[in-house]
Amino acid sequence: MWTPAARAELARENLPYASSLTDGEWALIAPLLP
Repeated sequence: MWTPAARAELARENLPYASSLTDGEWALIAPLLP
């Protein structure tokens, strides 16, 4: 069950697409890209 705190922390409402990545997410995967 989602708590209000978890829902707010993981909200992706401000991203234009569901597949869009945040800067933090890019920072995690950037070293893995060629």
